Amino acid sequence: MGRLSAAIKKEFLQFLRDRMLMFLIVWTYTAEVVMCTMALSFEVKNLHLAVYDLDRTQLSQRLVERFTSTEYFSKAFYVSGLKEIDVVLDKGGADLALVIPAGFSDAVGKGEKGDIQIILSGVNSNTANAARGYANAIIEGLSREAAIEALARKGVGTQAPEVEARVRIWYNPELKFRFFMIISMIVIASVMVGMIHPAATMVREKETGTIEQIMVTPLRRHEVILAKLLPTVSIAMFSLFPSVIIAMMMGLPIKGSVPLFFFASMIFLFTSMGMGVFVSTLSKNMQQALLISFFILFPIMFLSGTTVPIESMPAALQYLSLLSPVRYYMEIALGIFLKGVGIEVLWPKLLIIFLFGVIVFPLSLLRLKRRMYE
Repeated sequence: MGRLSAAIKKEFLQFLRDRMLMFLIVWTYTAEVVMCTMALSFEVKNLHLAVYDLDRTQLSQRLVERFTSTEYFSKAFYVSGLKEIDVVLDKGGADLALVIPAGFSDAVGKGEKGDIQIILSGVNSNTANAARGYANAIIEGLSREAAIEALARKGVGTQAPEVEARVRIWYNPELKFRFFMIISMIVIASVMVGMIHPAATMVREKETGTIEQIMVTPLRRHEVILAKLLPTVSIAMFSLFPSVIIAMMMGLPIKGSVPLFFFASMIFLFTSMGMGVFVSTLSKNMQQALLISFFILFPIMFLSGTTVPIESMPAALQYLSLLSPVRYYMEIALGIFLKGVGIEVLWPKLLIIFLFGVIVFPLSLLRLKRRMYE
Protein backbone atom coordinates (compact mmCIF):
# COMPACT_ATOMS: atom_id res chain seq x y z
CA MET A 1 0.00 0.00 0.00
CA GLY A 2 2.95 2.30 0.59
CA ARG A 3 4.16 2.28 -3.01
CA LEU A 4 0.59 2.47 -4.32
CA SER A 5 -0.29 5.47 -2.17
CA ALA A 6 2.91 7.21 -3.29
CA ALA A 7 2.06 6.57 -6.93
CA ILE A 8 -1.50 7.83 -6.43
CA LYS A 9 -0.20 10.97 -4.71
CA LYS A 10 2.19 11.58 -7.60
CA GLU A 11 -0.60 11.21 -10.18
CA PHE A 12 -2.90 13.56 -8.28
CA LEU A 13 -0.17 16.19 -8.05
CA GLN A 14 0.58 15.84 -11.75
CA PHE A 15 -3.11 16.00 -12.60
CA LEU A 16 -3.80 19.07 -10.45
CA ARG A 17 -0.90 20.94 -12.05
CA ASP A 18 -2.50 20.53 -15.47
CA ARG A 19 -5.14 23.23 -15.05
CA MET A 20 -6.12 23.19 -18.70
CA LEU A 21 -7.00 19.49 -18.50
CA MET A 22 -9.06 20.04 -15.38
CA PHE A 23 -10.84 22.93 -17.07
CA LEU A 24 -11.63 20.84 -20.15
CA ILE A 25 -13.12 18.01 -18.07
CA VAL A 26 -15.28 20.38 -16.04
CA TRP A 27 -16.24 22.22 -19.26
CA THR A 28 -17.34 18.93 -20.87
CA TYR A 29 -19.64 18.15 -17.95
CA THR A 30 -21.09 21.67 -17.58
CA ALA A 31 -20.95 24.30 -20.32
CA GLU A 32 -20.83 21.78 -23.16
CA VAL A 33 -23.82 19.92 -21.72
CA VAL A 34 -25.81 23.16 -21.60
CA MET A 35 -24.85 24.32 -25.10
CA CYS A 36 -25.50 20.96 -26.76
CA THR A 37 -28.82 20.56 -24.96
CA MET A 38 -30.01 23.98 -26.10
CA ALA A 39 -28.63 23.69 -29.63
CA LEU A 40 -29.41 20.08 -30.52
CA SER A 41 -33.07 19.31 -30.98
CA PHE A 42 -35.07 17.09 -33.30
CA GLU A 43 -38.23 19.06 -32.61
CA VAL A 44 -39.40 20.81 -35.77
CA LYS A 45 -40.75 24.28 -35.02
CA ASN A 46 -40.92 27.77 -36.53
CA LEU A 47 -41.01 26.51 -40.10
CA HIS A 48 -41.04 29.15 -42.83
CA LEU A 49 -44.30 29.11 -44.81
CA ALA A 50 -44.73 30.61 -48.27
CA VAL A 51 -48.31 31.12 -49.45
CA TYR A 52 -49.55 31.57 -53.02
CA ASP A 53 -53.24 32.38 -52.58
CA LEU A 54 -55.21 32.58 -55.83
CA ASP A 55 -58.56 32.25 -54.06
CA ARG A 56 -58.25 35.20 -51.66
CA THR A 57 -61.41 34.36 -49.72
CA GLN A 58 -62.30 34.12 -46.08
CA LEU A 59 -61.83 30.35 -46.15
CA SER A 60 -58.35 30.56 -47.69
CA GLN A 61 -57.34 33.16 -45.10
CA ARG A 62 -58.75 30.93 -42.40
CA LEU A 63 -56.58 28.08 -43.68
CA VAL A 64 -53.44 30.19 -43.56
CA GLU A 65 -54.29 31.32 -40.03
CA ARG A 66 -54.57 27.68 -39.00
CA PHE A 67 -50.94 27.22 -40.00
CA THR A 68 -49.58 30.37 -38.38
CA SER A 69 -51.53 29.94 -35.14
CA THR A 70 -49.41 26.91 -34.21
CA GLU A 71 -45.84 26.89 -32.90
CA TYR A 72 -44.78 24.77 -35.84
CA PHE A 73 -45.00 27.54 -38.44
CA SER A 74 -43.72 31.07 -38.22
CA LYS A 75 -45.52 34.02 -39.78
CA ALA A 76 -46.47 33.25 -43.38
CA PHE A 77 -45.33 35.41 -46.26
CA TYR A 78 -47.15 35.67 -49.57
CA VAL A 79 -45.64 35.20 -53.02
CA SER A 80 -46.95 36.35 -56.36
CA GLY A 81 -46.32 33.28 -58.49
CA LEU A 82 -45.03 29.74 -58.80
CA LYS A 83 -41.64 30.91 -60.06
CA GLU A 84 -41.20 32.93 -56.89
CA ILE A 85 -41.84 29.76 -54.89
CA ASP A 86 -39.01 28.07 -56.78
CA VAL A 87 -36.70 30.96 -55.98
CA VAL A 88 -37.64 30.99 -52.29
CA LEU A 89 -37.12 27.23 -51.95
CA ASP A 90 -33.79 27.40 -53.79
CA LYS A 91 -32.54 30.08 -51.41
CA GLY A 92 -33.77 28.21 -48.34
CA GLY A 93 -36.20 30.95 -47.44
CA ALA A 94 -39.12 28.56 -47.01
CA ASP A 95 -39.59 25.02 -45.76
CA LEU A 96 -43.09 24.62 -47.12
CA ALA A 97 -45.16 26.36 -49.78
CA LEU A 98 -48.96 26.38 -49.77
CA VAL A 99 -50.72 26.92 -53.10
CA ILE A 100 -54.46 27.68 -52.84
CA PRO A 101 -56.11 27.63 -56.29
CA ALA A 102 -58.88 29.94 -57.42
CA GLY A 103 -62.35 28.62 -56.69
CA PHE A 104 -61.22 26.68 -53.63
CA SER A 105 -63.80 28.30 -51.35
CA ASP A 106 -66.67 27.83 -53.83
CA ALA A 107 -65.84 24.14 -54.27
CA VAL A 108 -65.80 23.52 -50.53
CA GLY A 109 -69.01 25.51 -50.06
CA LYS A 110 -70.78 23.26 -52.60
CA GLY A 111 -69.56 20.15 -50.82
CA GLU A 112 -67.16 19.33 -53.63
CA LYS A 113 -63.51 18.41 -53.42
CA GLY A 114 -61.20 21.37 -52.84
CA ASP A 115 -57.60 20.81 -53.95
CA ILE A 116 -54.62 22.38 -52.24
CA GLN A 117 -51.02 21.96 -53.31
CA ILE A 118 -48.26 21.58 -50.72
CA ILE A 119 -44.66 21.94 -51.88
CA LEU A 120 -42.01 20.73 -49.45
CA SER A 121 -38.27 21.17 -49.34
CA GLY A 122 -36.85 17.66 -48.96
CA VAL A 123 -33.29 18.76 -48.21
CA ASN A 124 -33.80 17.72 -44.60
CA SER A 125 -36.01 14.64 -44.68
CA ASN A 126 -36.80 14.84 -40.95
CA THR A 127 -38.05 18.42 -41.31
CA ALA A 128 -39.98 17.57 -44.47
CA ASN A 129 -41.75 14.60 -42.87
CA ALA A 130 -42.68 16.64 -39.81
CA ALA A 131 -43.93 19.55 -41.94
CA ARG A 132 -46.00 17.17 -44.06
CA GLY A 133 -47.58 15.69 -40.96
CA TYR A 134 -48.39 19.10 -39.52
CA ALA A 135 -49.88 20.30 -42.82
CA ASN A 136 -52.02 17.18 -43.29
CA ALA A 137 -53.39 17.44 -39.75
CA ILE A 138 -54.26 21.13 -40.17
CA ILE A 139 -55.94 20.61 -43.55
CA GLU A 140 -57.89 17.57 -42.36
CA GLY A 141 -59.16 19.53 -39.36
CA LEU A 142 -60.32 22.39 -41.55
CA SER A 143 -61.89 19.97 -44.04
CA ARG A 144 -63.91 18.29 -41.31
CA GLU A 145 -65.16 21.62 -39.98
CA ALA A 146 -66.05 22.82 -43.49
CA ALA A 147 -68.02 19.64 -44.16
CA ILE A 148 -70.00 20.04 -40.95
CA GLU A 149 -70.73 23.70 -41.78
CA ALA A 150 -71.90 22.75 -45.28
CA LEU A 151 -74.27 20.14 -43.89
CA ALA A 152 -75.59 22.59 -41.32
CA ARG A 153 -76.41 25.12 -44.04
CA LYS A 154 -78.47 22.42 -45.78
CA GLY A 155 -80.31 21.64 -42.56
CA VAL A 156 -78.73 18.21 -42.19
CA GLY A 157 -77.93 17.08 -38.65
CA THR A 158 -74.26 17.19 -37.89
CA GLN A 159 -74.18 14.96 -34.84
CA ALA A 160 -72.22 11.83 -35.61
CA PRO A 161 -70.60 9.17 -33.45
CA GLU A 162 -66.95 9.81 -32.80
CA VAL A 163 -64.07 7.82 -31.38
CA GLU A 164 -62.03 9.84 -28.92
CA ALA A 165 -58.59 8.68 -27.84
CA ARG A 166 -57.65 9.85 -24.37
CA VAL A 167 -53.87 9.72 -24.32
CA ARG A 168 -51.80 9.61 -21.16
CA ILE A 169 -48.08 10.25 -21.50
CA TRP A 170 -45.89 8.85 -18.75
CA TYR A 171 -42.49 10.06 -17.56
CA ASN A 172 -42.43 13.20 -19.74
CA PRO A 173 -46.03 14.45 -20.08
CA GLU A 174 -45.08 17.69 -21.84
CA LEU A 175 -42.86 15.83 -24.32
CA LYS A 176 -39.94 18.18 -23.75
CA PHE A 177 -37.10 16.92 -25.89
CA ARG A 178 -34.48 18.81 -23.88
CA PHE A 179 -35.04 16.42 -20.97
CA PHE A 180 -33.83 13.54 -23.11
CA MET A 181 -31.07 15.66 -24.62
CA ILE A 182 -29.51 16.81 -21.37
CA ILE A 183 -29.38 13.22 -20.09
CA SER A 184 -27.82 12.17 -23.37
CA MET A 185 -25.15 14.87 -23.13
CA ILE A 186 -24.21 13.86 -19.58
CA VAL A 187 -23.83 10.26 -20.75
CA ILE A 188 -21.70 11.30 -23.74
CA ALA A 189 -19.51 13.48 -21.51
CA SER A 190 -18.91 10.52 -19.20
CA VAL A 191 -17.82 8.18 -21.96
CA MET A 192 -15.59 10.80 -23.61
CA VAL A 193 -13.78 11.73 -20.41
CA GLY A 194 -13.59 8.12 -19.25
CA MET A 195 -11.97 6.89 -22.44
CA ILE A 196 -9.89 9.74 -23.82
CA HIS A 197 -8.20 10.94 -20.64
CA PRO A 198 -6.74 7.59 -19.48
CA ALA A 199 -5.58 6.82 -23.03
CA ALA A 200 -3.91 10.22 -23.31
CA THR A 201 -2.20 10.10 -19.90
CA MET A 202 -0.81 6.60 -20.45
CA VAL A 203 0.55 7.47 -23.88
CA ARG A 204 1.96 10.77 -22.62
CA GLU A 205 4.29 8.79 -20.38
CA LYS A 206 5.80 7.28 -23.52
CA GLU A 207 6.15 10.58 -25.33
CA THR A 208 7.75 12.44 -22.41
CA GLY A 209 10.10 9.59 -21.60
CA THR A 210 8.89 9.19 -18.00
CA ILE A 211 7.87 5.63 -18.75
CA GLU A 212 11.47 4.59 -18.07
CA GLN A 213 11.16 5.98 -14.55
CA ILE A 214 8.00 3.92 -14.00
CA MET A 215 9.80 0.82 -15.29
CA VAL A 216 12.47 0.99 -12.58
CA THR A 217 9.92 1.37 -9.77
CA PRO A 218 8.54 -1.67 -7.95
CA LEU A 219 5.03 -0.78 -9.14
CA ARG A 220 3.06 -3.58 -10.73
CA ARG A 221 0.96 -3.20 -13.83
CA HIS A 222 -2.37 -3.00 -12.05
CA GLU A 223 -0.91 -0.47 -9.59
CA VAL A 224 0.26 1.74 -12.45
CA ILE A 225 -3.21 1.66 -14.00
CA LEU A 226 -4.95 2.23 -10.67
CA ALA A 227 -2.78 5.24 -9.88
CA LYS A 228 -3.43 6.66 -13.34
CA LEU A 229 -7.20 6.22 -13.16
CA LEU A 230 -8.01 7.51 -9.69
CA PRO A 231 -7.56 11.22 -10.58
CA THR A 232 -9.84 10.78 -13.59
CA VAL A 233 -12.51 9.06 -11.50
CA SER A 234 -12.29 11.74 -8.82
CA ILE A 235 -12.60 14.77 -11.10
CA ALA A 236 -15.27 13.07 -13.27
CA MET A 237 -17.43 12.20 -10.27
CA PHE A 238 -16.91 15.68 -8.87
CA SER A 239 -17.97 17.19 -12.22
CA LEU A 240 -21.21 15.19 -12.15
CA PHE A 241 -22.49 17.36 -9.30
CA PRO A 242 -22.73 20.58 -11.37
CA SER A 243 -24.15 18.51 -14.26
CA VAL A 244 -27.02 17.31 -12.09
CA ILE A 245 -27.57 20.83 -10.72
CA ILE A 246 -27.63 22.24 -14.26
CA ALA A 247 -30.13 19.55 -15.28
CA MET A 248 -32.39 20.52 -12.38
CA MET A 249 -32.10 24.22 -13.29
CA MET A 250 -33.20 23.36 -16.83
CA GLY A 251 -36.33 21.75 -15.39
CA LEU A 252 -35.34 18.09 -15.60
CA PRO A 253 -37.47 16.14 -13.11
CA ILE A 254 -35.24 13.84 -11.07
CA LYS A 255 -37.69 11.17 -9.98
CA GLY A 256 -35.21 8.50 -8.92
CA SER A 257 -32.23 8.14 -6.61
CA VAL A 258 -29.34 10.51 -7.29
CA PRO A 259 -26.91 8.36 -5.22
CA LEU A 260 -27.86 5.39 -7.43
CA PHE A 261 -27.03 7.47 -10.51
CA PHE A 262 -23.61 8.33 -9.08
CA PHE A 263 -23.01 4.67 -8.26
CA ALA A 264 -23.95 3.67 -11.81
CA SER A 265 -21.73 6.44 -13.16
CA MET A 266 -18.77 5.13 -11.19
CA ILE A 267 -19.26 1.64 -12.62
CA PHE A 268 -19.57 3.07 -16.11
CA LEU A 269 -16.42 5.14 -15.66
CA PHE A 270 -14.64 1.96 -14.61
CA THR A 271 -15.67 0.35 -17.91
CA SER A 272 -14.96 3.34 -20.14
CA MET A 273 -11.56 3.89 -18.55
CA GLY A 274 -10.78 0.24 -19.18
CA MET A 275 -11.40 0.93 -22.86
CA GLY A 276 -9.14 3.98 -22.59
CA VAL A 277 -6.30 1.91 -21.12
CA PHE A 278 -6.77 -0.64 -23.91
CA VAL A 279 -6.51 2.18 -26.46
CA SER A 280 -3.24 3.31 -24.86
CA THR A 281 -1.74 -0.13 -25.45
CA LEU A 282 -2.54 0.22 -29.15
CA SER A 283 -1.00 3.70 -29.47
CA LYS A 284 2.57 4.89 -29.72
CA ASN A 285 1.83 8.62 -29.57
CA MET A 286 -0.91 11.07 -28.62
CA GLN A 287 -2.24 11.43 -32.16
CA GLN A 288 -2.77 7.71 -32.48
CA ALA A 289 -4.45 7.57 -29.07
CA LEU A 290 -6.94 10.29 -30.01
CA LEU A 291 -7.70 8.81 -33.43
CA ILE A 292 -8.22 5.31 -32.07
CA SER A 293 -10.38 6.71 -29.25
CA PHE A 294 -12.65 8.46 -31.74
CA PHE A 295 -12.67 5.34 -33.91
CA ILE A 296 -14.21 3.47 -30.95
CA LEU A 297 -16.21 6.34 -29.45
CA PHE A 298 -18.42 7.22 -32.38
CA PRO A 299 -19.77 3.70 -33.05
CA ILE A 300 -20.54 2.97 -29.40
CA MET A 301 -22.22 6.38 -29.01
CA PHE A 302 -24.27 6.18 -32.20
CA LEU A 303 -25.36 2.64 -31.30
CA SER A 304 -26.36 3.62 -27.78
CA GLY A 305 -29.61 5.50 -28.37
CA THR A 306 -28.15 8.82 -27.25
CA THR A 307 -28.83 10.47 -30.62
CA VAL A 308 -30.99 8.08 -32.68
CA PRO A 309 -33.59 5.66 -31.25
CA ILE A 310 -32.30 2.11 -31.37
CA GLU A 311 -35.70 0.91 -32.58
CA SER A 312 -35.31 2.94 -35.79
CA MET A 313 -32.01 1.26 -36.68
CA PRO A 314 -31.75 -1.74 -39.03
CA ALA A 315 -32.11 -5.08 -37.27
CA ALA A 316 -28.40 -5.91 -37.63
CA LEU A 317 -27.38 -2.65 -35.94
CA GLN A 318 -29.92 -3.19 -33.17
CA TYR A 319 -28.20 -6.45 -32.30
CA LEU A 320 -24.81 -4.78 -32.62
CA SER A 321 -25.90 -2.07 -30.17
CA LEU A 322 -26.01 -4.75 -27.47
CA LEU A 323 -22.20 -4.55 -27.47
CA SER A 324 -22.24 -0.85 -26.56
CA PRO A 325 -21.94 -0.24 -22.79
CA VAL A 326 -23.14 3.32 -23.40
CA ARG A 327 -26.55 1.91 -24.34
CA TYR A 328 -27.04 0.44 -20.87
CA TYR A 329 -25.74 3.55 -19.10
CA MET A 330 -28.17 5.66 -21.13
CA GLU A 331 -31.05 3.37 -20.17
CA ILE A 332 -30.01 3.60 -16.53
CA ALA A 333 -29.85 7.41 -16.64
CA LEU A 334 -33.27 7.65 -18.30
CA GLY A 335 -34.71 5.17 -15.83
CA ILE A 336 -33.42 7.09 -12.81
CA PHE A 337 -34.15 10.64 -13.95
CA LEU A 338 -37.42 10.28 -15.83
CA LYS A 339 -38.96 6.97 -14.74
CA GLY A 340 -37.85 6.95 -11.12
CA VAL A 341 -37.03 3.25 -11.12
CA GLY A 342 -34.58 1.74 -8.65
CA ILE A 343 -31.93 -0.92 -8.37
CA GLU A 344 -34.54 -3.69 -8.52
CA VAL A 345 -35.15 -2.76 -12.17
CA LEU A 346 -31.72 -1.50 -13.20
CA TRP A 347 -29.45 -4.14 -11.71
CA PRO A 348 -29.21 -6.25 -14.93
CA LYS A 349 -27.93 -3.23 -16.85
CA LEU A 350 -25.49 -2.36 -14.07
CA LEU A 351 -24.23 -5.93 -14.14
CA ILE A 352 -23.72 -5.84 -17.91
CA ILE A 353 -21.70 -2.61 -17.67
CA PHE A 354 -19.59 -4.11 -14.88
CA LEU A 355 -18.96 -7.25 -16.92
CA PHE A 356 -17.78 -5.12 -19.83
CA GLY A 357 -15.19 -3.59 -17.50
CA VAL A 358 -14.19 -6.97 -16.06
CA ILE A 359 -13.51 -8.22 -19.60
CA VAL A 360 -11.69 -5.12 -20.87
CA PHE A 361 -9.35 -4.54 -17.92
CA PRO A 362 -7.66 -7.99 -17.98
CA LEU A 363 -7.14 -7.60 -21.73
CA SER A 364 -5.56 -4.21 -21.07
CA LEU A 365 -3.26 -5.68 -18.44
CA LEU A 366 -2.17 -8.45 -20.78
CA ARG A 367 -1.39 -6.00 -23.56
CA LEU A 368 0.29 -3.61 -21.14
CA LYS A 369 2.85 -6.26 -20.28
CA ARG A 370 3.90 -6.58 -23.91
CA ARG A 371 3.33 -3.09 -25.36
CA MET A 372 3.57 -0.42 -22.67
CA TYR A 373 7.31 -0.56 -22.34
CA GLU A 374 8.19 -0.84 -26.02
